Parts: sequence; structure tokens; C-alpha cells
Amino acid sequence: MVVTINADLGDVIGPVPRRLFGSLVEHLGRCVYTGLHEPDHPRADANGLRGDVLELARELGVTVVRYPGGNFVSSHRWEDGVGPVGERPTRLDPAWNAVETNEFGLHEFMAWVDAVGAEPMYAVNLGTRGIQEAADVLEYCNHPGGTTLSEQRRANGAQAPFGIRLWCLGNEMDGHWQVGHKTASEYGRLAAETARLMRMIDPAVELVVAGSSASNMPTFGEWERTVLTHTAALVDHISVHAYCQEHDGDAESYLASAVGLDRYLKDTAAIIDRTLADLGLDKSIGIAVDEWNVWDQRHWNEMEQPRLRSAPPVAGGRVIEDTYTVTDAVVVGTLLNCLLRNTDRVTMANLAQLVNVIAPIRSEPGGPAWRQTTFHPFHLVARAARGVSLRTAVTGAPIHTSLHGPVDPVDAAITFDEHTGRAAAFLANRSTNAETEVILSLRGASLEVEEAHSVMAPPGTTRHATNTEHAQPVVPVPLAGVRTAASSDGTTLSVTLPALSWSAVEFRVTGASPRPSPR
Repeated sequence: MVVTINADLGDVIGPVPRRLFGSLVEHLGRCVYTGLHEPDHPRADANGLRGDVLELARELGVTVVRYPGGNFVSSHRWEDGVGPVGERPTRLDPAWNAVETNEFGLHEFMAWVDAVGAEPMYAVNLGTRGIQEAADVLEYCNHPGGTTLSEQRRANGAQAPFGIRLWCLGNEMDGHWQVGHKTASEYGRLAAETARLMRMIDPAVELVVAGSSASNMPTFGEWERTVLTHTAALVDHISVHAYCQEHDGDAESYLASAVGLDRYLKDTAAIIDRTLADLGLDKSIGIAVDEWNVWDQRHWNEMEQPRLRSAPPVAGGRVIEDTYTVTDAVVVGTLLNCLLRNTDRVTMANLAQLVNVIAPIRSEPGGPAWRQTTFHPFHLVARAARGVSLRTAVTGAPIHTSLHGPVDPVDAAITFDEHTGRAAAFLANRSTNAETEVILSLRGASLEVEEAHSVMAPPGTTRHATNTEHAQPVVPVPLAGVRTAASSDGTTLSVTLPALSWSAVEFRVTGASPRPSPR
């Protein structure tokens, strides 16, 4: 099969935000305990943080980290996680039916994001708590000093304010599973009241209001309209959550998951625009995809065992630890491509989660940490996607899917940084059994290929190949045979994509003509 992809340096979707490469750290399973934090580990630092996980998080390229949840936050008392560790209370976490020791809390998290070099994104509890508690934690974190709460922070070891800019107003409040679940009107009013007070305390905060938990929620659309009617004048972003999985061996539909995410994002953008117009507000509200990933929700690991319902484990048990395959990695790559294709509306995104729990990084207590298959496309995009995202036009015989209809055989995204002259094409071959030849034309420029890598099944394996503690065979491998040829209006790049693969081709652009501003 031959597929053509056309792009133009002057046809820009929008700038690539560095916040697009975020993640989520939640008090769930082993994400925090024996993931980020394990004081007895041979690689632990003075703060009890695992050095091997820190190194992998830096390599992954994570730029912003949402904390402490997730569902966990809707019954969390932020005060439990500050002060001397030995004096912190032990609480029951109803969201995940676990016992939370609070050994790792706000100060430990800030030490961790500082060590990684990432931006913190803090979620407040609008489930069991509300306006005052949100104001209190903001004052504790961001006020310089001279008040009881800011002086408490200083006494706890942080003389300077944390200066957290990004704040989530609750989590998935549309979901019946959420502690403190509310109607759209109830939540919208509470979020608006909370936002007003938070802005009084710190006018520089950026606020994310909770949108729908999934596109198939029965309240999707009406939830956004109602919540934004209350909050649009007060918030900067609205969240979108999206999880994908393969159903009954339907690989074709699973590999087209990005088509569903694209529709979800465009529908949300249209709702934002209509609501702002109805309110007469001349402003923009970004879409924060602050939870997204592939997740086989048929299996909940130890959570499936009835004994845990009668005897909740101490936080740090094995929960939702999906072992990802090559197929999963390709889908994650296409979802990243989708985010790049929507940078005119998507202002940030958070892969959920970072370590152990449906995560690109896995670790063992007292043992090693390693890269799951999904680590690699995220790392390559976070490293290479710079500047602006370009519109692409893909032409080729479509693949027919049961869930998404006909889809492009190759999923593509292209970025270009005019300051460095570097560009990158991210290409996924959705065919499970056939190579695909791609002819890419980038009008208005000459190209020189610098490097190309592909994530695919190693020889002798299948699309179900995984990385484990003992062996990590799925790694990016050099993509051979990338060719360029001069054309009348630029350079044509030709490459043969292996079956069921996701590839990153990085090249240098010369002779580029000036481009207009993004539309």
C-alpha cells in the first residue's frame, strides 16, 4: 500500500505547548509508594525518592504533573500530608478502598517535581470539602508569609512559597463513582464560588474546571454547557478525560482510537465556543486533557479480590498495573499525534499515570525500574515535537473499523520549529499485517533526515510483545530506508513503515520561506 501525506510550512494548526507532555501522580496502588517514594530502596535519596524512577521520569520528558488525584482527591484532606511524618494521621481512602498513611504528602511531592524539573498541578477536593479548604491549601502553598497557614508552611521547611500556578477544581464530578458526585448545576456553582475566592488570594492562578469523564457519559455536552455557564468568566481551561482499550480482539478499532479522541476534542471545542458566545464573553478557554491513556478496564488486579473489600490494604498494593504491549504503544503514539493535531484548542495533557498504575514506568520494591512499551512514543514526541504543529492531508485506501468507520491507514502529525530549523513527522501504520510505503511532501522547504526510529514488534514476536522486569525487547529501533528527493515546491520524503508500528522521523529544514501566523 502507498500512502501520501501532504503538509505545508505555512499551514499551521497552533504552537506545541510544553504542557502537552504532562502526567498524573495519584495516591493509588503503587504509583506513590514503591513508585516515587521508597525510603529503604538502594537508590533512594535523602527525601526517600527513588533515584531510578526520577531518572526515567526525566528521560520520559514529563513537563507538568497533576497531584494528588484523580478520584483520591475527592475525599483527601490536604492537611494530613504536611508536618512531621511521624505525626501524620492514617486515613481510610474510600475512593480506592485503601489505608493511606500520608507518609508522602505535599512537601514530598514538591521536592519530587523540583527534582524532575516539572511543573506542579494541584487538584483541590470539591467532593467532601469545598471553598474554604481550597482557599486554605492555596494560601499555605503560595502566600509568602505572615499568616498562620503560610507560617505553618515555613515551619514545615518551605521558607519560600511553592508558587503553584495550575489548580484543578475537583475531579470527575460528573461520575456516579466520585466521592461527592454532583449535578452539573451543583458543581458549577461550587466551582465558581471556589474560583472567585482562589483568585482573590492569588490572581495569578490558572484554573481547570472539571469537564466530562468520558465522551460516552450520558451528560456529556449538557454538563459542559451548564458548568461553563457558571464558571466561564473565572476559569482558564476545562478538562477532558479519555481512556481507550481493545474490545474482543478488535485491533482495527483499537488502533483507530485517536479518531474517537479527535471527535471528542472537536465536540468539546464547539461547546466551549457556543457557550462563550451565548454568554457574550470575549475570551478563550483551553482544553486540558488531564487524564488520558490506554487502559484495559476488564482487569483491576488485586482490586478484583473480594478480601480487599473487607480488609483494605495499606496504600502501596498492586492495583491496575497493566503490562503494555506493542499494540498499546502504537495506540499511545496515535493519541499523542491526535493531541498535536489539536494544539489550537488543547492547552495541556496528562498521561495517567506516571509509575506502576497504567503507567509508562514500572518498578519493583527494592528492585529495578524499567520502561514499558508505551514509554517510547511519549519520550520521542516530548523530545522532538517543538515549535508549531502543521496540518496534514493523508491519502490512501482506508481501513474499515467497526467502531469508527473508515479511517486513514497511516496516522500522522508533523511539527516544525522555525527557530532551530528542525521538524519531525510522527507516523503510525495501522495495518496489523502489511508494510506501508509513505510519501511525505513538505511544501516550501528542503529536508535533510537526521534520525528515524520505529516502535514495533521485535523479530519473532507478535503485536502482544511486552517489556518486563527481566527483559525489555520493545525499544525504538532505527528505521532504515528513509529517502528524500527534491521536487518543484520542496522535498519529498519516502519511507516504508513496518506493519503495526509507530515511527518518529526527525529532519532539518533548509530554505524555508517565511510562514504566516497560526490561524
